[in-house]
Amino acid sequence: MIKVVCKIKLKPEASVEEYIKLAREVVEETRKERGCITYTLNQDINDPSIISMLEEWEDEEALNEHNKSKHVLEIVPELKKLRESTELNLYKELL
Repeated sequence: MIKVVCKIKLKPEASVEEYIKLAREVVEETRKERGCITYTLNQDINDPSIISMLEEWEDEEALNEHNKSKHVLEIVPELKKLRESTELNLYKELL
């Protein structure tokens, strides 16, 4: 199993509502993909401008296919315009 944490800091002028509106289709379509176990959009409790995607995938192949999907290729570039920074980490479960 592969776990992904994508931590996003929105630009000061970006609205969380706009980000959620754009991200909704990515989340809904991704949840239908083969190999997707969990795919959620989350907001930091103390700083609403920090958004994280928490993902679980059956394997790297499923994650790689996700990254080539139409909704990722079309919508993620629009989401990136609202981001000040992005930190992406991939994990494998040990215990």
